[in-house]
Amino acid sequence: MPNYDYFCEANGKTIEVYHDVNTKLKTWGEVCFAAQIPLGDTDVESPVTIKIRPVGINIPIGNTKLKEHGFTKLVKRDDGVYENVTATGDEKKYMKAGDKSSMPHLHKKISS
Repeated sequence: MPNYDYFCEANGKTIEVYHDVNTKLKTWGEVCFAAQIPLGDTDVESPVTIKIRPVGINIPIGNTKLKEHGFTKLVKRDDGVYENVTATGDEKKYMKAGDKSSMPHLHKKISS
């Protein structure tokens, strides 16, 4: 079920409520009942408005995009061995535990 934010101007409160898409809440009493919260001092007939909030969208991006944005992605290949799938320039393709020369060049990617 989707969640919705309802704002009551009478008390200045915003309440998050879960309900199906066909349900339309119009009063503070309906919102409190749906959210299972106490009414408080606010009149049950006080009108509420639904607040629109941005929807979070997660789009997976590939290794090429990660590399373009300066990220380093290491994928475990064996015990103590990681593949740098975003290696650039003179970075080594494989990083081995204990071998400092195989470490990614993070100092070149991070600027202050």
